[in-house]
Amino acid sequence: MPAVTVPDITLLPRVSVADLLTEKPRPVVSLTTAPSGFEGEGFPVRRAFMGAPLNLIDPFIMLDQLGEVEYAPGEPKGTPWHPHRGFETVTYIIDGIFDHRDSNGGGGRITNGDTQWMTAGGGILHIETPPESLVMSGGLFHGFQLWVNLPRAKKWSPPAYQDIRSKEVKLLASTDGGALARCTPSVAHAGVPRSSSTISRPAASAVFTRASSSAEGTHCSGASG
Repeated sequence: MPAVTVPDITLLPRVSVADLLTEKPRPVVSLTTAPSGFEGEGFPVRRAFMGAPLNLIDPFIMLDQLGEVEYAPGEPKGTPWHPHRGFETVTYIIDGIFDHRDSNGGGGRITNGDTQWMTAGGGILHIETPPESLVMSGGLFHGFQLWVNLPRAKKWSPPAYQDIRSKEVKLLASTDGGALARCTPSVAHAGVPRSSSTISRPAASAVFTRASSSAEGTHCSGASG
């Protein structure tokens, strides 16, 4: 169950319809099933972009679904210390808790509906672990992590870290009221304004969306069908 939601999507403000005369959606190249595997100390993932040509997914590098898994007491797992450089990681927790620490002094705890935005820039070591209380109790863990490439001129930027709390997420409905869009506020890392959005919609439907950001906030628009 998504952590940030509403009982009735149809009561939310609607995203505007994209102007298909000036904004051409990317065509669907292929439909694939994300392969399953394990990351870190052994938590399950599904890697959506596995094997996809980078020119088709740019500026994205990787998209992992974390879980969904119901841990028994003693089972929750995280990652050991590991390096990143030249890109950003965006981690969204739907259910569960993750603690983060890095070699730049950044860190914090993200839980239901929170987003962790880390700019690796010129290089960083970081670690993500479940808190001791979750290890003791077990429980549901579910989220996703997106890797976003930095422009060539920004790849050696100083590392940075930011938490975006669930209360900051803006909820919108698609034009037909059939999809729920969660839009994070605009953040700027390495001098590059960023925003992100997630879409919840029945699997039999499709939705075209656009999210743009500026220093003042987040703008989401789209068309569904």
